[in-house]
Amino acid sequence: MEEAKLDYVLVPMGILLMAMYHCWLLFALFKYPRTTVIGLNAESRHQWVHAMMTDPLKNGVLAVQTIRNNIMASTLLATTAITLSSLISVFVSSTSNSGNTASQLVYGNKSSIVSSVKYFTILLCFLVAFLCNVQSIRYYAHVSFLATLPTSMDKKECIEYVARNLNRGSIFWSLGLRAFYVSFPLFLWIFGPIPMFVCCFMMCFVLYFLDTTSSFTRHLHTQSFKEGTKTDDVESGV
Repeated sequence: MEEAKLDYVLVPMGILLMAMYHCWLLFALFKYPRTTVIGLNAESRHQWVHAMMTDPLKNGVLAVQTIRNNIMASTLLATTAITLSSLISVFVSSTSNSGNTASQLVYGNKSSIVSSVKYFTILLCFLVAFLCNVQSIRYYAHVSFLATLPTSMDKKECIEYVARNLNRGSIFWSLGLRAFYVSFPLFLWIFGPIPMFVCCFMMCFVLYFLDTTSSFTRHLHTQSFKEGTKTDDVESGV
């Protein structure tokens, strides 16, 4: 196969591999949520909101500190994403003005159009990460006010609303972090389609172990949920 045509074969195959994996993850998240880390953490956050809002005078400080830590983490990722986007923009503009020549390390298509597409996809990936983390900060900031409101167990609609907003913020956090993961194979695409395809293949295996849960973890979470429910029932009965 000609060197210039490798990008037209390996790059779509790598992107298709990542897309198939995320389609499977989305199916497992909706069909079997407890087999995924995202679904299990969403259930844990739901129980955490119930525990915090049943006694806001006692747990209010803990809830605000926990949400503040999440806001700081999202702020760090958002700042990193927009900084990298600015650096890539400056680099592309400087190389285009100086007439950049193709590096000898690149084995693949070395045309200027393909090079521009490479940098544009990385830039787009970091911009998506920035927007997702900004939305995550938005939801976390909203929850930080709602979580400290005095709410009784009879008003479960308010607790469900707060838990739903907290999970939405966490979903945007996961999407922003996933954009950083996807940026690795796109960055390696600069050095050719072969490193990019190999990175996509390895990334799917790494993400599989990061996104799925073991039977021990599911049993541990289920046991903690049952114990928390029993404690709430005893307190309400007293």
